[in-house]
Amino acid sequence: MVLLLAARSRSPWRLGGSLRLFVGDDWAEDHHDVEVMDASGGRLARARLPEGVAGMARLHAVIGDLVGEDADEVEVIVGIETDRGPWVGALIAAGYTVMAVNPLQASRFRDRLGVSGAKSDAGDAHVLADMVRTHAHELRTVAGDSARAEAVKVVARMHKTMIWERTRQTQRLRHALRDYFPAALVAFEDLDAPDTLELLAKAPTPAQAARMTIAQISAALKRARRKDVADKAARVRAALRCEHLGQPDVVTEAYAASVQALLAVLTVLNAQIKALNGQVDTHFGQHPAAEIILSQPGLGSVLGARVLAEFGDDPHRYASAKARKNYAGTSPITRASGKKKVALARFVHNDRLIDALTTQAQSALLWSQGARAYYDRHRARGAGHNAALRQLANRLVGILHGCLKTRTHYDEATAWPGPTQPSTA
Repeated sequence: MVLLLAARSRSPWRLGGSLRLFVGDDWAEDHHDVEVMDASGGRLARARLPEGVAGMARLHAVIGDLVGEDADEVEVIVGIETDRGPWVGALIAAGYTVMAVNPLQASRFRDRLGVSGAKSDAGDAHVLADMVRTHAHELRTVAGDSARAEAVKVVARMHKTMIWERTRQTQRLRHALRDYFPAALVAFEDLDAPDTLELLAKAPTPAQAARMTIAQISAALKRARRKDVADKAARVRAALRCEHLGQPDVVTEAYAASVQALLAVLTVLNAQIKALNGQVDTHFGQHPAAEIILSQPGLGSVLGARVLAEFGDDPHRYASAKARKNYAGTSPITRASGKKKVALARFVHNDRLIDALTTQAQSALLWSQGARAYYDRHRARGAGHNAALRQLANRLVGILHGCLKTRTHYDEATAWPGPTQPSTA
């Protein structure tokens, strides 16, 4: 470990009568490069700390050595490129102000300090310290969410990750079937459905599938609780027996072995997604804000849990509805130059949150007359579907912010004052 302490008076550190230290923390999986800076930009300390309790204790020791008897008056502001994890939690618990810095922000700030393109962990720690020293008012403070909200985040994120992984595995299955067994794509609409996985596992080759009986197909459909079993079984058997282009037998056997592996993965993913769905319902249902969130149009327990998980539940995190909309990425950004002024969508955002909010907006069209009228008005003005849906999502974020702030449930008349019919202008 290399540690550098600068011997200097404490007077330059004081700003407005208080003692302030600025810490840049460039984190890696097993260590942290930190730099401590005073209010004038002077380096006070630099160190490489191990991850975990030992590293956190060493950071406290570095800060303690610098502040000495002024420990009770010091304000420590930390810049780090993450907003979660045990290390961040320990920084907050220690009373430090933690600023979450977007890696893209840090990269662009680094270019301001030098144009050579040089980069190092220690240099990144210096950049982060300088950012929180000069631009703390423009950075987002990591708020302290409740333990219950953190639990919702853990299960909701893993649930969504599993769904994304199932989608990837299903696409791999689709590509494999298209290459050697295209009839299966005609026979089965949902490749990740339990009946599809069962039937393909029993008959992964075209020859085996063609020999399947109506009774075997019907049994799988019944176990999957499908409707119109007789008609669907007949259609599946007919599709599996139709002529199609194929591969040589040895290649077909190789594809079948690969497909069997994909089917096993998808079966496990389906089981774990179902199990996690129950965990999401349980943890979300125990959160105090669950009823308010569930009162919003288009939000059920799973989608509501994702919204809560990504927004967090610290009541002081968003100063206004605009701040929440900006964080959500639903509010537009304006680019103005001379006489030209355009409003554009935000493409830098929390992917999980924007996915949940867009899905909510789509669902709200079916359940809220006010949401439907708002969407229709934007379409009547020439906005495309995605643009109108994004505007609706933005409006719904503002409504959610008001409900959470006032601790009131959603009310259609309050949320959408005025006419609820689409404009004909």
